[in-house]
This record gives sequence, structure tokens and C-alpha cells, in this order.
Amino acid sequence: MPLYAGIDLHSNNNFIGICDEKDTRLYGRRHENRLEDILNILESFKSRLQGIVVESTYNWYWLVDGLMENGYCVHLANPCAIQTYSGLKFTDDKWDSFWLAHLLRLGLLPEGYIYDKKSRPIRDLMRRRILFVKQRTTQILSVQSMITRNLGKMFPGSSISRFSDNFVEKLFDSPELIFTAKAQVATIRFLDERIKAIETEILAKMSLQKEFQMLLTIPGVGNILGLTIMLEVGDIGRFPQVGDYSSYCRCVESKRISNGKKKGKNNAKNGNRYLAWAYVEAANFARRYCQKAQRFYQRKSAKTNSILATKALSNKLARASYYMMRDHVAYDAAKLFG
Repeated sequence: MPLYAGIDLHSNNNFIGICDEKDTRLYGRRHENRLEDILNILESFKSRLQGIVVESTYNWYWLVDGLMENGYCVHLANPCAIQTYSGLKFTDDKWDSFWLAHLLRLGLLPEGYIYDKKSRPIRDLMRRRILFVKQRTTQILSVQSMITRNLGKMFPGSSISRFSDNFVEKLFDSPELIFTAKAQVATIRFLDERIKAIETEILAKMSLQKEFQMLLTIPGVGNILGLTIMLEVGDIGRFPQVGDYSSYCRCVESKRISNGKKKGKNNAKNGNRYLAWAYVEAANFARRYCQKAQRFYQRKSAKTNSILATKALSNKLARASYYMMRDHVAYDAAKLFG
């Protein structure tokens, strides 16, 4: 009789639940997060196990990789899409683990994508670059705000990282403000160095695959944005329709409508936030370097505002890039904007 297993994973422990095709519970126990212990428990069930479900938590890499390397069929559950009966009075880790196994048995399990183990560290390194870029922007905006607040002057962000200590000392008359400005400018310089080092490391180890080289034909999209999209997408074939990809990039509206009236919002954060960032960046560059994109942005901003116009342009680029990656075709502004 085939068996199904669900593992409810936490930061320092996990609960393993194993059931058969009649939902008879054969095993249910909590264990510490040690791969060898988990493999020992599963060994006696291995010949009949049809699959193991692991919930997609922040720390699933080690467990999923270890199980797959030992010959198990592993499914990564998408917790945002898992539905449970809202009238339940009590649930715990034991119930959750058997619920995962139950969904797998019924063929109703909403699955997440298991990225290739070799490219995953490079993808995570690219994500650290995005984090450093955001932190650098925070520091630049803080220095700009301090200058404007105290002096009524405005300096462009690109010039702040070039401030010398002598210039900062002449800029302010308060020793506390001088100390703060020097510390922040030093932080900006340090982040600049780290960002450039990460870019050098990534470009030395990774190049755009054939299906992603077409992204470079989009005005304003270079190697960094192209690699970001490639590493976050993985296999473009996992998206059956362009709407699935656009939704995954968080380019689709999140709202609930009934009888033509808006009744609220759904999960606006469902999707990949790194792809959402990449396409917003691509939209900002495209409206600078592509005249048709600029006109599209201007029409949208005249009707709504600049934020919604940028998001609308990012959606256009996301949908276009889906076909570019799938069909290996170059960017065509006339086809995209009419």
C-alpha cells in the first residue's frame, strides 16, 4: 500500500507525519533538525513512500536537498496557497504534517518551485546585492534629508558618495552633524565597494542562458537586471500562461470584486518580490531610453499617478519578456506598445 509523508518544518525541529492511502496514520513524531535522524526514520518506509511534502519555510534548503540526494521524491508545498477548513477549533504541528500528506495523496497539493541547487547560491548572492543597494539608497536619502533640513540645499544622490571629509566639515557647523554625515558617507562608500565586488563575482561565474539573452535587447536592461530575472525565474516553462508569470512578478492588481464593486484586497505579496523590483527598475530605465515606453508612461501618469504608471509599464515589460524568454525573440517596441 502506498504511503505519503508530510514534514512540518521549523527553525530547530520538525514533525514527521506518515499515512497510507486510507489516511491511516502510521507514524507521527517530532524530531530535531538533523538530517541523519530523519533519514533513519524514513528508511523503513522508503520502499512504499510515494512522496514527501516539505513546507516552504525560510530554512528548507538543507532538508529538501538531503532527501532528494537520498532518492526520495520531494514536493515543496506553497503555504500561501494551502487551504484549510476555517471552522477548525484546534490545529498543531501534528495536524499540519498529516494535512500536507493528505493533500499530496489527493493530488491537491499546491507546490512551490525547487530551484537548481548549483545556481541557488548565486541567486542568493544576487539577492544580497539587492539588499545592499536598498541599504545604500536609505543612507543616501538620509544624508539628503539632513542637508535639506539643516541647510535648505539639495544635492543629487550620485554626488553624495563623492563627498570628502573636508567638504563635509565645511558643509555643517555642528560637530554632531559632521560626525553623522561622515559616518553615513563612509557607509555609502563601503556599500558601493561591496556591491561592485558582488557584481564582479557573479559575472565571473554566471552568464545569461540562451533564453534569457533576449532580455538584453530591452532598452535599459543590462547584465545585472538580466541575471536577476534569469536567476529568479529558473525554468520559464513552469509558467503555463503569461498571466501566471505576470502575477508571479507581482505586476497584477490584488483586489476582490463582487457584482462590479471592490470588496477588498487579496494577498498583494503573493509572488516574487525580487522580480517585482527588477521589473520596476527595468520600467524606470525603459522610459528613459525608449520613446514608445516614455509615451506609454506619460499617458498612464496623466490618468493616474507616477507610481501606478511605472507599475503598468513594468507589467508590460514582464509580459513581453515572458514571450521573449519562451520563444527566443528580441524586444519589439512597436509590437509591445502599438
